[in-house]
Amino acid sequence: MHKPPRSVLRAAGSASGDPRAPGEILRRHGLRPKKSWGQNFLGDDRILSEIARACTLGPGETAVELGAGLGHLTRHLAQSGARVVAVERDRDLVGVLAQELSLPNVRVVAANAALVNFAELAGTRPVAVVGNLPYHLSSSIAFAVLHQRRDISRAVFLLQREVAVRLAAGPGTRDYGLLSVLLGLYAHLELVLDVPRGAFFPPPKVESAVIRIDMLAEPRAQVIDDGRLEKLVKAAFQQRRKTLSNSLAAGGFDADAALEAAGIDGRRRAETLSPAEFAAVERALGPLPG
Repeated sequence: MHKPPRSVLRAAGSASGDPRAPGEILRRHGLRPKKSWGQNFLGDDRILSEIARACTLGPGETAVELGAGLGHLTRHLAQSGARVVAVERDRDLVGVLAQELSLPNVRVVAANAALVNFAELAGTRPVAVVGNLPYHLSSSIAFAVLHQRRDISRAVFLLQREVAVRLAAGPGTRDYGLLSVLLGLYAHLELVLDVPRGAFFPPPKVESAVIRIDMLAEPRAQVIDDGRLEKLVKAAFQQRRKTLSNSLAAGGFDADAALEAAGIDGRRRAETLSPAEFAAVERALGPLPG
């Protein structure tokens, strides 16, 4: 992962006379960023180009862009020749996109990014998913990607850096948790690019990063039931300082026999288990009743 050059550290909305700067577009339409919606617009062409390049899109592919905003990233994605379905929840911004963005391979959809079915929206599968995500929706959208992973080839997200690091964290680190385990089982993750707060308009209070998530053709280890695995891992991390045996018991799992069958010491803590080891415990719980 690398950092952008110093030239991009300017506030993206302050480029005087640039009609495509986020601040200028908003002023032209009589709008302001909605703080309660977590709106921070990225208008730096160099960074946008790097994000689009990280998506590795091409003609014949379809990308679902979440949180299209003012259409800055949408333009760069469309230049690849791929078909882009630009999703935006803010009706004011949907109106802006309709006026500012007129490209034959772009379709704008008014919808909540955290609630959409990506393949249905795209009308095809697998689909690439990309977006500058509102920070308060990052976890919800990450879970949506996990639950719809069979219809997704890859996802490229601009996130709060802290969240991106947490998603890509490995066993034994303090950032390792529920999403790290699940994504680590089903996908390959790579931190691509750091994005400074000054590249946004308005600048957020946190640093950001771009992460790429490539779905694996097969998980790193098989499980019997995805839902049970998610509940198992969540229970294991619910009280991180407890031993695995105690935290799973507190979460309603009678897991001592399963831990023994999987060859895992119940005195270990959740952050020491690899995704494959969690999968082994889930399998050792046996078939679901009924």
